[in-house]
Amino acid sequence: MAAVRRWSLLVVSVLAVPVGALLALRPFASLGVLVVGVVAGLVVLGAVRLVADRPAAADRDAPDAAEPPPTPPRWWWAPGCAYLAAAAVVLLWPGPTIRVLAVAVGLVLVADGVLDVLAARGARGTARAGALLSGATSVLLGALALAWPDVTVLVVAVLFGARVLLAGLRGVGAALGRGRTPRPSVADRRARPGTWRLVGQVAALVVTLALTAAGIGIERAAHEPDDFYATPADVPDAPGRLLRSAAFTSSEVPPDALAWRILYTTTRVDGSPTVASGLVLAPRTATGAAARPADVVAWAHGTTGVTPGCAPSVLPDGLAAGAMFVADDVLARGWAVVATDYAGLGTDGPHAYLVGEPAAHDVLDAVRAAHELDDVALSDRHVVWGHSQGGGAALWTGIVAPDYAPDVDLLGVAALAPASNPSALLAHLPEVSVGALFAAYLAQGYTATYPDVRLDDVVRPGARVIVREMAHRCLAERGVVVSALTALLLDQPVWAHDDPYTGAFGARLDENVPDGAIDAPLLVAQGTADSIVVASAQDAYVAARCAAGHAVDHRSYPGLDHVALVEPDSPLIPALLAWTADRFGGAPPVDGCA
Repeated sequence: MAAVRRWSLLVVSVLAVPVGALLALRPFASLGVLVVGVVAGLVVLGAVRLVADRPAAADRDAPDAAEPPPTPPRWWWAPGCAYLAAAAVVLLWPGPTIRVLAVAVGLVLVADGVLDVLAARGARGTARAGALLSGATSVLLGALALAWPDVTVLVVAVLFGARVLLAGLRGVGAALGRGRTPRPSVADRRARPGTWRLVGQVAALVVTLALTAAGIGIERAAHEPDDFYATPADVPDAPGRLLRSAAFTSSEVPPDALAWRILYTTTRVDGSPTVASGLVLAPRTATGAAARPADVVAWAHGTTGVTPGCAPSVLPDGLAAGAMFVADDVLARGWAVVATDYAGLGTDGPHAYLVGEPAAHDVLDAVRAAHELDDVALSDRHVVWGHSQGGGAALWTGIVAPDYAPDVDLLGVAALAPASNPSALLAHLPEVSVGALFAAYLAQGYTATYPDVRLDDVVRPGARVIVREMAHRCLAERGVVVSALTALLLDQPVWAHDDPYTGAFGARLDENVPDGAIDAPLLVAQGTADSIVVASAQDAYVAARCAAGHAVDHRSYPGLDHVALVEPDSPLIPALLAWTADRFGGAPPVDGCA
């Protein structure tokens, strides 16, 4: 009988090694692969537990011990059966999802850990300590799978896969090592040193505690809008109306400037009214009884996320989070900054990420609302700047301003590494190390904005939970590290089809290329080393505008990446400030297409 047990243990342990490796190293190949891997892992763990935990006293062929072992628990078979039952649930559940996997794995890990802790009463010495450590680790891992959404897939696939892999390796070693099992039943364990096993169990518990602490810390660090951002009961239909303002203090506001949060009305892509928030920063010379009206730089920020807590006015150092690093330079010139958060950031969502017209509405209506502030004097001269996502918003602002906001005198549009072609951006994202994160924002933004674009049609089944979880993290939050790790582990794009540009999604992407006429002088600046908005795609966009008869001042900056283009030491910054001064001063623009 001992030989049968040894060979059975060797077979299931050998099977555990490739199963665990597959789960740990390629967890996102597809939902089908993940389901098969988890089911196989549960079966392997169940079999190992049943074979390894079988009490020696129940084996007639076991050699006589020097002293009889303690009475084994009646439920020694329960952990193994629990793993097998979980495998059956996952296998038989209609339409299994990652959430089903998480619940099944989480519950069985918690149950296994509880049983280990209870069984520790029948052990002594290091065996008892090891059982308690192992049980605590299992309970915490199970709780992570059940309660921490951001690492659901990591716990189910990577950590569970590693557990299966290690169990297999231990089982192989034990089966080949004179028949010793890798995990004798707790009741059979004698008070022997077991130093290395105990060290491993302590290390596993420490890692699990670190993950738990990180999860708690990340959740506490998430930023949420306060009552200022709540939509008032009575909101006028007219866009650009100031609903609420409050003084704003931040280390980003220079001592010689004042700032305010604003809440104002604007318009969604379907024409329905909504509210948005933003910031207004002005030099002190534009305030008080002797105020000198300040010319306005309307700022459209780069990507910060797609949920309300990602608004720059909510985040600490929110201007920098949206790539506005030179607000002090703007204010030092006597200009004011009006920075929209965009609707759905700060205020209730959805946020129309990389959807052009509503972003332009947000920019223009923020300017209108800022003019209603009693505490600051603003001139009627306006220039819009935007970077990345905001660069696309700036282009759209130039297109829609004459019809949507003819009362806003727009003297220039500066689009800095703009997301001028959403389709081209999407096509390049697989080449970006964390491109899946931006893909998640794009999928969330379009499916939440357009009724004819459905997440289940756009994102493959194995990535849907991942996309939803990524979309709930802001780039400026510590929790985005989890999203970044998940993005790095993805071994294929999140999209449901090899060509995601077809159907309603592709049509909506094409709608949001800002190819209309811009009456105001246009500056497009691009770093040649940009890894997100690639220079070749920007060149194609500018060439198409020139071919259509539009004027563009196109400037390229060799060696600069996406964010480096707008950092304070970038050669673009003095050129941008000078270009803006020319617009306010009425100087003729440069046409790079001529």
